[in-house]
Amino acid sequence: MSRPPVNDYGFSTQVGAPGARLINPDGSFNVVRRGLAFSESFSIYHSLINMPWKAFYAVVFCAYFCVNSLFSLLYLALGISHLEGTSGTTAWQHFADAFFFSSQTLTTVGYGHVHPAGFWTSALAAFESMCGLLAFAIATGLLFARFSRPQAKIVHSDSALIAPYRDGRGFMLRIANARKHPLIEVEVQVGLSWIPHGENKRHFHELPLERHKINFFALTWTIVHPIDERSPLASMTPAQLVDVDGEFFVWIKAYDESFNQTVYARFSYKPGEVVWGARFVRAFSHEANGITYVDLHRLSQYEEAILPPATSVGKPSSG
Repeated sequence: MSRPPVNDYGFSTQVGAPGARLINPDGSFNVVRRGLAFSESFSIYHSLINMPWKAFYAVVFCAYFCVNSLFSLLYLALGISHLEGTSGTTAWQHFADAFFFSSQTLTTVGYGHVHPAGFWTSALAAFESMCGLLAFAIATGLLFARFSRPQAKIVHSDSALIAPYRDGRGFMLRIANARKHPLIEVEVQVGLSWIPHGENKRHFHELPLERHKINFFALTWTIVHPIDERSPLASMTPAQLVDVDGEFFVWIKAYDESFNQTVYARFSYKPGEVVWGARFVRAFSHEANGITYVDLHRLSQYEEAILPPATSVGKPSSG
């Protein structure tokens, strides 16, 4: 593994923490930026757009509850007597009356059972109505942005394999489209990063693939790097891959017909996620009704296989 690096893919050749990933399992980069003020480095919009759906709903619910609670306390501070139509007698009941009146005002529902009396209470209700209109307009925009944002849901095998390939060996991984809408013109690039012994510099090498592009992504796709005499994996062993802190990068680009836009996916494999001497089991089947079924539960399943000696190299691929 003494080949010079082709490029650094944007990660820099400077050595990082031993064993640390450059790309996290979720596809994010293992990079934290420092030196910026919190207001400059944090974007509420991008955070709300990119966070998981459960977290988004939790944030919306908490914001709704906190805003109504704040206005409820303001109404109580002005005096519960200025909210005509309330029926509570205890402090908790007064707060509940103010809270429900606040929620009706914030959402501009306005049932009318409770209504403000007095200048300041009416002014506060008018201000809350304006805040509600703005808040729900923002929430609607965020929902639309989240639904309309094109995202690829390309799932990949939990492990990459060093498997028999033709007369030699191949580095293999498998991907599938987890959504029903089609992806076309799918391209993939696989790279390897390692730190040679005696060097304080990370090397990068793009791995040639049997096929780097397919026109239609209808089934699973087993991506293969033939391990020939030009491959940095030609004489590599599992222990050596660990010693040089190897990491395999995978970049995927595809065209989504539903959004008419290009979508991307990326992930990586560390040495502990590479299985030597195995092959993937078939993940799709053809039924009598003429339909082909893809079983994504079998995407990561493999079986043991005997590897040819490392000195044997595969024939050049024609794909």
